[in-house]
Amino acid sequence: MQNEENNRSGLGLLRYIWIEWFSTFVILLLLLLTLIIGTGEMIHGQLLRGGERLYGNEAVGMQYSFLRAEPTQPSCDRHPNIDAQVQQQMKTNANDEFADIFGTTSEADVRASVLAGQQQCEEKYQFYDKAIKYIDDHPSLRTYRTIETSFFGVFKFGTENRVIILLLMVVVAAITASVKFHHIGLRAPTTKLDYRVYAFFMLLANGLLTGSVLSQYHSIINSGVTSTYETLVVYWLWIFLFVTLTLISLVQLFKPPVVQQEGKGNIGLALLSVPLYAYMALVTGLVFTFVMDYPMGQGIYLGILVEFSGIFLNLALFIWAGMLLTQTRVMDLFLGILRPWNLAPETLTWLILIAAAIPTAYTGASGIFVVAAGAIIYREVWNSGSRRQYALAVSAMSGSLGVVIRPCLLVILISMLDSRHVTSDELFDHGIYVFWLTAFIFLGISLYLAETRFRVNSPKVAVPAMLKAVVPVIPYIVITIIVIGLYKYGLDTKMDEFTAPVILPIILIAYIMFDKWWGDRFVTPPDAHAALALEHEKQSTFMREHTPHVGEKTRGFRHSLWFASAETVGHIGALIILMALSASVGGLIERSEVVELLPTHLSNIYISLAFIALLLAIIGMTTDPFGAVILVAATIAPVAYENGIHPIHFWMIVLVAFELGYVTPPVALNHLLTRMSVGDAEVRAADAEAKAKYNKFYYRYERWLLPIMVLFPSLLIVTYAPYLFKMFGWYQ
Repeated sequence: MQNEENNRSGLGLLRYIWIEWFSTFVILLLLLLTLIIGTGEMIHGQLLRGGERLYGNEAVGMQYSFLRAEPTQPSCDRHPNIDAQVQQQMKTNANDEFADIFGTTSEADVRASVLAGQQQCEEKYQFYDKAIKYIDDHPSLRTYRTIETSFFGVFKFGTENRVIILLLMVVVAAITASVKFHHIGLRAPTTKLDYRVYAFFMLLANGLLTGSVLSQYHSIINSGVTSTYETLVVYWLWIFLFVTLTLISLVQLFKPPVVQQEGKGNIGLALLSVPLYAYMALVTGLVFTFVMDYPMGQGIYLGILVEFSGIFLNLALFIWAGMLLTQTRVMDLFLGILRPWNLAPETLTWLILIAAAIPTAYTGASGIFVVAAGAIIYREVWNSGSRRQYALAVSAMSGSLGVVIRPCLLVILISMLDSRHVTSDELFDHGIYVFWLTAFIFLGISLYLAETRFRVNSPKVAVPAMLKAVVPVIPYIVITIIVIGLYKYGLDTKMDEFTAPVILPIILIAYIMFDKWWGDRFVTPPDAHAALALEHEKQSTFMREHTPHVGEKTRGFRHSLWFASAETVGHIGALIILMALSASVGGLIERSEVVELLPTHLSNIYISLAFIALLLAIIGMTTDPFGAVILVAATIAPVAYENGIHPIHFWMIVLVAFELGYVTPPVALNHLLTRMSVGDAEVRAADAEAKAKYNKFYYRYERWLLPIMVLFPSLLIVTYAPYLFKMFGWYQ
């Protein structure tokens, strides 16, 4: 009680207000604004079409576009004195030595010119009179016009301030992630030494970033070039962010939080607790400042966020969609369709991974889906009788298969960066083959290493229970169809890779609304659910207790929306700031001209492919996907094309190599995100279980080895198969 009272006074109270109220409110407001802006653009387009249908009239030559603003009375003289004007113009021409060049010296020419001007003036008055009368004859036009132009104002405001909205979001979210120690590291800090080392490195990193953005700001101010107000606001926001993060790190250094684990700690483990972005900031800051004498380097490459503000705003919406997903029962209910079959863990997992590829693609990148659904998948796979290590491996891979299928945001970014060579349609068309290749390799390896290779309930038992489990899912399918239909037929907007960031959160908010207000009428009653679980347990000794998902708990609609937004804050702050520093690392590599040391022409295509695939996998091991793609497009892609690698083939290699990198140490980003989703306690329990039950090396480290064993051969096949097929004449 005393600790709680202390936390509600002084800095503790400030921290509580920021985390529990202010940051969530601001981020929710900015996300809703982004959503409204995106939908407002679609609505405005329909309003323009509707205005033309309602108020346009070809017979009288009136279009709605002429009427979007109140007509302005012409300023010219409708009934001029022609003779007086001609005489006045003649006097003017007499004093103009160039008048004869333009043929306006004769009185006849001048009169013709004055009459032409009078005719134009009369036409303006005629149109004005007709427009005023037309508007007066249609009283509803002014009301409709007010609505239409209001939506245009929202859309225009959003377009002009997209960068500011993104940076405000990043500022609030990154500060929150720092206050909550939510940044992504190889392990979470637990001892006092961990927290002090964490804060010390963050202090250095944020100090270097502060110096860099200040150096860039002073360079712009002293350059003599007039900067726009928006540009200055961008610099002020970066400066405010990193100064604030530096001060937070300073406070945390001298006043660490209450430790979770007693003991002195270990310096080696403490260094693993330092956020990845701090290491990136230290490396880039020190090299840029003291080696290259380019202190503004970090600030320059932070501009990647500004340059691709639309992509990163969509990413924020996808993160929000992922957190909204955790507040629904939809994942659990869909998995409930499979439970009656009591499938072996490997078969069940394969089906889950195939199904998970779709939300992975719609949430932008593998890491976001791992954060959103990793815990659900872990629980379901473990409940089916699998090893905990296997369940963790599956959770880490749950987002890997969907990054090559429509409408993954990562592929959209690739098509934007390399638009001269590839399109998103081409990448998605080829990506579906990579998806199925990886899926079947996973199934084969899982079955080979399985303890129970096949298990299934009798159809007499499974089919009736499965049909009952389908009923609660039907409303969600109907909701999805209705929302997509409203956009398609109401706003003339289909759901694709460009509109998914806006439509998906609307669908998930509708899911939550249904869950909280009407869902209990469709979900299997608790007694029947318990009876069904008991029946499954009779069929297999592997069935474990089914615990309800967080979205099934008694949390109201507003509380669920607020909770999802609060979770979104930390993830936006952790992921986007990591991406920004990954872009800085990419800039350092590019500026150091290391890539230019790579041979543009290797001895043969097979060596080129091996070299590039290895290099891409290493990049994937150390950076996040969006920052890595920006680096690769600028540096490695041209080398690949010089060596005769087709652009589409190259980017397929990139995507698979990156996914291999994200599950491979030393960083293994997807494993770090799995730990965030599942929890440190569950990961420690999995390691303890493996150590106690298994002697074989593979089973002890299965969560690391299985994803590598799946994605490494997938990378080899994707890299070499097209050329081997050509060699044997199987493919032209």
